[in-house]
Amino acid sequence: MNDEALVLTETHGKVGLIRLNRPKQLNALSDPLMDALGEALMGFERDPNISVMVITGNEKAFAAGADITRMKDLTYSEAFNGNFISRNWEKVLKCRKPVIAAVSGYALGGGCELAMMCDTIICGETAKFAQPEVKLGIPPGAGGSQRTPRAMGKAKAMDLCLTGRMMDAQEAERSGLVARVVPADKVVEEALAMASEMANYSITALMQIKELVNQAYETPLATGLLLERRGFHAAFSTQDQKEGMSAFVEKRTPTFRGR
Repeated sequence: MNDEALVLTETHGKVGLIRLNRPKQLNALSDPLMDALGEALMGFERDPNISVMVITGNEKAFAAGADITRMKDLTYSEAFNGNFISRNWEKVLKCRKPVIAAVSGYALGGGCELAMMCDTIICGETAKFAQPEVKLGIPPGAGGSQRTPRAMGKAKAMDLCLTGRMMDAQEAERSGLVARVVPADKVVEEALAMASEMANYSITALMQIKELVNQAYETPLATGLLLERRGFHAAFSTQDQKEGMSAFVEKRTPTFRGR
């Protein structure tokens, strides 16, 4: 691996691990870093041997926000005409395969927003989350004002976005932002274990479930239920459904092939 690379990648069986790698800047999110992250994500997305992805940082920071030194002199026309953020910061949203954020240390501003773009979040006991953009005289720009109320409700979202305060791991779990809190030195290990468990299942079913859960945020309940029912019906055309149900009846472990 090249220690100067902006992201480092590893494979663990059917799991692709991506490490943000700007440790001196606490993994501050710059355009070059987000370009590199997007390339890594799309590489694993195209890889038929990978079923699940994990994004992490280091023990000090998942990502301590956007790179302010590179943002501060932007003009409106430069940000708008260059399609800042939309152009390259949201590749994780293009992934059909599940993506887990493994958060240690700080996940602030853009770092918190990146974690929320993932499908679920595992964090260490010492993790800190915040949307501190108000302290810079700006609103969130990568989904902080939209995903926090969906994850935690309006009152908590207003609290965080209007004060910019940090929220610890325990509050984040109580509020519904993170799925699991684990020992600080076990974050990546636990995320890989969770990802490996997912990866043993049918990749077709994983992608269907991810798509359906995401639809719950976009559609009325009746529409979402109809989509779920049609996806459920469609699953009976797959070999993995036949294998999974046959294995259950025969009391054996299924072997899924994504067909």
